[in-house]
Amino acid sequence: MSQLPILIIGGTGKTGARVGALLQAQGVTRPVSRSTSVPFDWNDPQTWPAALDGVSSAYVTYQPDLAVEGSTEAITELSRLARENGLQRLVLLSGRGEPGAQRAEAALQASGVPWTIVRASWFNQNFSEGYLLDGVKAGEVALPAGAVLEPFIDADDIADVVVAALNDERHAGKLYEVTGPRALSFAQAVAEISTAAGRPIGYRQISPEAFAAGMRPFVPEEIIALMDELFTVVLDGRNSRIADGVEQALGRPARDFADYARRTAATGVWRG
Repeated sequence: MSQLPILIIGGTGKTGARVGALLQAQGVTRPVSRSTSVPFDWNDPQTWPAALDGVSSAYVTYQPDLAVEGSTEAITELSRLARENGLQRLVLLSGRGEPGAQRAEAALQASGVPWTIVRASWFNQNFSEGYLLDGVKAGEVALPAGAVLEPFIDADDIADVVVAALNDERHAGKLYEVTGPRALSFAQAVAEISTAAGRPIGYRQISPEAFAAGMRPFVPEEIIALMDELFTVVLDGRNSRIADGVEQALGRPARDFADYARRTAATGVWRG
């Protein structure tokens, strides 16, 4: 690939920061967000051209999620700018079982820009770097999710797949559906975290209404609506199947949730 910088849209996110760290040893990267010196704001298309200027390729994470209204139009416009700037690859992070995300994927595939799509299940790191961390630390995770199984994926695996796609043209035109090697319910995942952390941490299923009410003082209504869709629509069993995208891309199996739990517990982040 060219020695021009690689753009990382969402460079401070769970996967963007990891991709940036892996690529740093290879050359120049350009991680962007709303607060960087070259800003990128999905809500302000006027910031996009400068971010795309003079880069070889880009890793694209859409905020808040490709499932939301307007994501397809945004990916269409970003792809047009990428084509005009001669980018060699766009690698898009997508979500499993989300109709909106699949429309955005289709827009990228039709854009004329060489592409790779990484379609991921729920991140392990939501329990340690995201909105579930406070519950884990408090000793109880409460969500509107029952016994449905989810093959949680490690963000480190996603980053490894993304970096491979950015570095090797053999990944062009590939859609990798990436999951962990086992499907767990949220209760089972929390139980494994409890074992690794060496202290009681419980799981409680609550109603979608109670979940929304608990979030309302802290996040905008559009995020509440998104989370409601993810828990009540997407988390209906459609994504319980294990996929082998990590092995397809990297030639090795995906990391197991228990390994993630032990590794993360050792950092002390889950101490009450």
